[in-house]
Amino acid sequence: MEKVKVGIIGPGNIGLDLLHKVLRSEYLQPELIVNIFQSDGINYANKLGVPTSIEGISAILKKEDIQIVFDCTSASAHLTHAPLLKESGKFAIDLTPAAVGPYCVPAVNLSEDMLDLDNVNLVTCAGQATTPIVAAINAAADVEYAEVISSISSKSAGPGTRANIDEFTVTTKRALEDVGGADSAKVIIILNPAEPPIFMRNTIYTKVKNPDTHVITEAVKKMVEIIKGYVPGFKLLLDPIIQDNIVTTVVQVQGLGDYLPVYSGNLDIINAAAIKIAETKAKKMLGGMAHV
Repeated sequence: MEKVKVGIIGPGNIGLDLLHKVLRSEYLQPELIVNIFQSDGINYANKLGVPTSIEGISAILKKEDIQIVFDCTSASAHLTHAPLLKESGKFAIDLTPAAVGPYCVPAVNLSEDMLDLDNVNLVTCAGQATTPIVAAINAAADVEYAEVISSISSKSAGPGTRANIDEFTVTTKRALEDVGGADSAKVIIILNPAEPPIFMRNTIYTKVKNPDTHVITEAVKKMVEIIKGYVPGFKLLLDPIIQDNIVTTVVQVQGLGDYLPVYSGNLDIINAAAIKIAETKAKKMLGGMAHV
């Protein structure tokens, strides 16, 4: 079966876990993974038989057959990469906080219009885990206020996450409002040092205008099934509990263990969302090629 060739910028934990998911894909082929120096990640990719380069984004730009690019670097780096990828006609999936393109949460707003853009942003791990739930509750009950407490294993929070905690909370809050539909929102992140490491858990509180238990519960459960379609480790731990007009629910994310440990569900979900976007884009591209 014909596949769409993709590139990955940044062979860190996120990039290498993403690489495993690309290798398993029916629609994507890893054509090149790049860094700006020889690293353990580059060596690891070489052992998997994946082409690599230490010329950074310039190596990606030279390859006209690469049509989709995952940027797993940093916000500052992506601000440099984005216009170059756009100029070269490549579809950029941004896994950094740069947010050059709009937030894309596959379960909520992955549309034809979104796929026609040149750049989309993956928000944050908490954004991918909780925005769909808030969107489901909003559709069912009109959310006035959403508050998310995202608890992840301290071991799964690398230096990039720790250095960008402020951006993490602000970006997730915006996604809850702009994509999830909440009138206002607040986000708290907890790095839990427990041993053995915990799975990612997100407690979601919403204040709603139409607190109908049955309607809200059905909407949440339907959304959970949609998310599980591309994030198998996603789980509803607590059915919505409604007291007056406050809805409380809890979701958990367990990783697949492709490259990262299973407790790194926070990293797994953002990669799973990125793959969902890329495969949907690839299927559209392959369908178009079939009609040429």
